[in-house]
Amino acid sequence: MGVQVKKFSILALLILLGAGGCSVSDDPGFVPPQVGTDACSIDGQKQYVLDAMRDVYFWNDLLPASVDMNAYATPEDLLEHLISFQPLDEFSYIDLAAADAQFFGEGQYEGYGFSTRFEAADDLRFLRVFASSPAATAQFERGQRILMLNGRTIADIEANEGVGELFALPTLEFTIRRLDSTEVTRIVNQGLVTIDPLPQSRVIDLPGGTSVGYLEFVTFIGTADAAFADIFSAFQQANVTDVIIDLRYNGGGLISTTELLGNYLGGAIAVDPIFSKTLFNANNSDFNRIAFFRNLFESISLSRLVVIATDRTASASELITNSMEPHVDVSIVGSRTRGKPVGQLGIPFCDKILRPTAFETVNADDEGGYFGGLPVDCPVLDDVLIPIGDDTDPNMTAALFLLENGACPTPPLATQGLQKTAPVNDAFRRDRGGPAWRKLAGAW
Repeated sequence: MGVQVKKFSILALLILLGAGGCSVSDDPGFVPPQVGTDACSIDGQKQYVLDAMRDVYFWNDLLPASVDMNAYATPEDLLEHLISFQPLDEFSYIDLAAADAQFFGEGQYEGYGFSTRFEAADDLRFLRVFASSPAATAQFERGQRILMLNGRTIADIEANEGVGELFALPTLEFTIRRLDSTEVTRIVNQGLVTIDPLPQSRVIDLPGGTSVGYLEFVTFIGTADAAFADIFSAFQQANVTDVIIDLRYNGGGLISTTELLGNYLGGAIAVDPIFSKTLFNANNSDFNRIAFFRNLFESISLSRLVVIATDRTASASELITNSMEPHVDVSIVGSRTRGKPVGQLGIPFCDKILRPTAFETVNADDEGGYFGGLPVDCPVLDDVLIPIGDDTDPNMTAALFLLENGACPTPPLATQGLQKTAPVNDAFRRDRGGPAWRKLAGAW
């Protein structure tokens, strides 16, 4: 292909700083392979991926010295082989460039519009149903149990291909047990789903006169940026100094949106101006960068931050939590987070985008490396039968108790164990299948 190695690094830096610009126009100095040339043949694409990985991959020193390119039918197959040498990398992937830009830039994707979790081996429940999605039109709701898909039981599907394979189908028949114990069968077609990244926020007045700001944050995408100003303006007017951020299923997103949230939270109070540090491999250490807080007009005088988390809280969600730790009192309610102290870059080629794990982040105290997740302070059950953020939500009850009393509820409300079956999240599936949480805890 004749790829010039440092072009990958230049592209990586520009896309990182632009954080969400995944088009070629973000880097006028970069010339990707053009459709119709040998560069976009299958062999050309595989060579492109290999060259990029040898340059920007965070663990490039662990890549095999030689690769039999003929052993892999597609660039996706090659990438799976390359990352198999690094057990910590569950995140690198290839997607269609148009779908990637649509998701991170517009918060849209083609799917059913829900996420799910196994409560037991064959007890599959809706965690979240996005408004105006095909699933919402079918009247699916959080907490409802999926009994059958295409006439097959969940136990039968899990014993064979797994429910994730069926969720990739364009049309699917669902048999659902509703919250009132009645059952219904619906045939649902995939469609365009638009994610509201900030579905709820409010000010909560505690008995002692303290005002607490609450926001539920679904994913770090560009459409969240404009909404922050209104939310934090309301917090500021209410003299909010304590904030609860609900990140229980937030698997990450754009680093620019993460830093913007950090500015609203810490821009007015951070004595140390460093929000985070981004560190690349030895090939690209010249591109290491420091993100500094900026004091925005709506930045609040934050004193305490409570993060509601689960084992799906990852990537940018962990970055905001870890980066605020040196500056304010930070507590985690719920359960230990997923464990993703690294991030991806977007490298377009042909009609695709390669998102290799390419950097790690640390906070102002150089703390990072939390591959085992960030530890929980107040273990609490995530009860799927209770609406997120409801007054009776155990996570909200514990978070408010912690802010009122300076300690966790005793005894703990309940502890949440890891699910026996890998989580399924339709909202973040790749079009070619594979682990759903790669995009859930995906590219920054």
